[in-house]
Amino acid sequence: MLKKLWILAFLLIGSFLLFNWQNNFYTTETTPPLANSTITIGYSNWAGWWPWAIAEQKGLFAKHNLQVELRWYDDYSQSMEDLAAGYIDGNCQTLNDTISFAAEAVKGEVVVLVNDNSAGNDKIIAEAGIDKVEDLKSKMVAVEAGVVDDFLLTLALDRVGMSRKDVQILDVETGAAVEAFIAGQANAVGAFPPFWYTALKKEGAHEITSSAEFPGAIPDLLIVSRELIDWHPEKVQALVDTWFDTLDFMTKNIEEADQIMASRAGVSPQELQLLKSGTKMFSLEDNLVTFNKSNDITNLFNMSKEITDFLQQKLDIIDEKPDISRLLDSQFVEAYSKSS
Repeated sequence: MLKKLWILAFLLIGSFLLFNWQNNFYTTETTPPLANSTITIGYSNWAGWWPWAIAEQKGLFAKHNLQVELRWYDDYSQSMEDLAAGYIDGNCQTLNDTISFAAEAVKGEVVVLVNDNSAGNDKIIAEAGIDKVEDLKSKMVAVEAGVVDDFLLTLALDRVGMSRKDVQILDVETGAAVEAFIAGQANAVGAFPPFWYTALKKEGAHEITSSAEFPGAIPDLLIVSRELIDWHPEKVQALVDTWFDTLDFMTKNIEEADQIMASRAGVSPQELQLLKSGTKMFSLEDNLVTFNKSNDITNLFNMSKEITDFLQQKLDIIDEKPDISRLLDSQFVEAYSKSS
């Protein structure tokens, strides 16, 4: 009799443990996160990302049954760190920075949309007496290592048969780089807006090259976590659909769109037009081309490999190459194309 009671007790305990394990498994492992909640997308002060403010103000997210918290970052670097740490679901950032952070991202990072390409808004500014890139030989150039303007500098040097070894690099944060240039501690500086505004105020300062000369080199992107794609591809699709609706609104309502963007960015109408002119917004057709494995100058696959080599071989910033096939995902752009 006692033996039977022990067996019964054992079975009851076993059943209880199995039930709790199954309950925990299904609630923590297989229940999709964010099932009915808001997703958080970060964006910063760049002309190609300002249109998200239009989507928010004009109710375009709601049109696609999407609840989105747009989180504005005055500190762009913080937005990248937050995405890598899994604190937000998506972020607007450059291809350079995405490759730099790919290995650290706890939930993965995936490119799902190209917002724009820099077409002049990234510049190398030099002091008087330096009239072309070749004149930088043995000069001090202040630039933040690994960011897009460092890549721009490297491309410009390569094009004229020079390398980073032919110049002196002052590696400091972009704001500090401009301060060093103004103070005479550097002969040239690589910068993006609004920093090059300040650099150009130095007497004799002028642009010697810009991203306008290197189409496709600096793509600006919407990145989402791999987890969001795996659990809620419909939300990612709604994000992409909303973006293209936003571009359509901008085309049909230019004045209102400009007002919303200028207000969000805190720039004057004149500054807005200047910065828009240095940004090539990417249409649906542009996105289809850039995601395609072709020899087009804007091709993301080719540029990803070039940037990876820059970060790994020339700067030793990353230890291993990311899997480009998992980093780039065109399915959402392609799905929009088929449905539109």
